[in-house]
Amino acid sequence: MLHHKSVIEFGIIGLGRFGYALAKTLAAFNKEILAIDNIESRVKQVRNFTESAFVVGSFEKETLEDSGIQNCETVIICIGDSIDVSILTALNVISMGVPRVIARAMSYEQGLILEKIGAEVIYPENDMAVRLANKLINSSIMETIELRGDVAITELRLTSKLSGQTVRQANLRQKFNLNIIALEHNGITTTEISPDCQLHSGDNIVVIGQIENIKKLENYLVK
Repeated sequence: MLHHKSVIEFGIIGLGRFGYALAKTLAAFNKEILAIDNIESRVKQVRNFTESAFVVGSFEKETLEDSGIQNCETVIICIGDSIDVSILTALNVISMGVPRVIARAMSYEQGLILEKIGAEVIYPENDMAVRLANKLINSSIMETIELRGDVAITELRLTSKLSGQTVRQANLRQKFNLNIIALEHNGITTTEISPDCQLHSGDNIVVIGQIENIKKLENYLVK
């Protein structure tokens, strides 16, 4: 197993359905991830999109240190089946000095304990893994639904970059190969998008297109 020295953006512990979806989405946005699990078949699946996926014998402190998880800026603990293992793992990761530890809680009581030891808590029924990944990547992406492979529907908040322009002037179809399918202005959402429809800073638009093109638009809006 490699012992990573350099800083890694995201560490994922536990590669069940939630951890796998989270790893896959972060990898799709070219984020560096380190993923670990104690079940080999799960790790093999994740190796399709990251080389840094390792099988660990346990989630004890020494084993975790061997994987290099302490070099991650954010660690997300996605262990679902065992509450005590989840809490002990969170405790171990926090004690290693990882700046941000997020843990999945299966119950409100478990969530309270995780918060007390210093972890941010997510509840899987409220926080889909894909939504969490987008939150981690950039706050200007508010919601993403992956349709197939590399195509997604994403909600973005408009900045001053496009403010005052019409849909025709912004020309997202030509510039980014994206189509606007909905626009929210002053709390009112419309799907009837005419070329003369004006865009304002703070509006939310919903676009459909390839993930890499959505990422380009997102970068353009925040620069």
